[in-house]
Amino acid sequence: MATILPVAQLGEEILALVAAPVTESEFASEWLEILSQSMQATMLLRNGVGIAAPQIYVSKRLIIVASRPNLRYPDAPNMDAIVMINPEITKRSIQMVLGEEGCLSVPDERGQVARADQISVQYFTLAGEKIYQDFSGFPARIVQHEIDHLDGILFVERI
Repeated sequence: MATILPVAQLGEEILALVAAPVTESEFASEWLEILSQSMQATMLLRNGVGIAAPQIYVSKRLIIVASRPNLRYPDAPNMDAIVMINPEITKRSIQMVLGEEGCLSVPDERGQVARADQISVQYFTLAGEKIYQDFSGFPARIVQHEIDHLDGILFVERI
């Protein structure tokens, strides 16, 4: 059952930590499934396009990327939500693009952040299947923003 979770805010210690990897024994667990459902429900309620586990006080390497037009990002492209466990960027384009970002953990600030326009990502599904996927444009920006959370970095540190 998905629960709406509290979101850690700028200045809280959990947002500065490097998150621990999800272990093999945690794949396909009820705990991980419920966590991802609650993260997605929390993100949707707050008009987010992505969320990282540290934002909901769980220091684990799990993110959800879910670009879609909403009040905060009216021009965002539509894509199905992707749960990424232990994501790693394996390749970045040399071309960087400035784009506006906001964050559920920094609700009243937005800013221009330079990010790679195209990235390749390796991650695992909830069931533990390894996936390789390429992203470009706004979805690539979301992935980079959320992976920053796993490394204890907030977008305001990149402005």
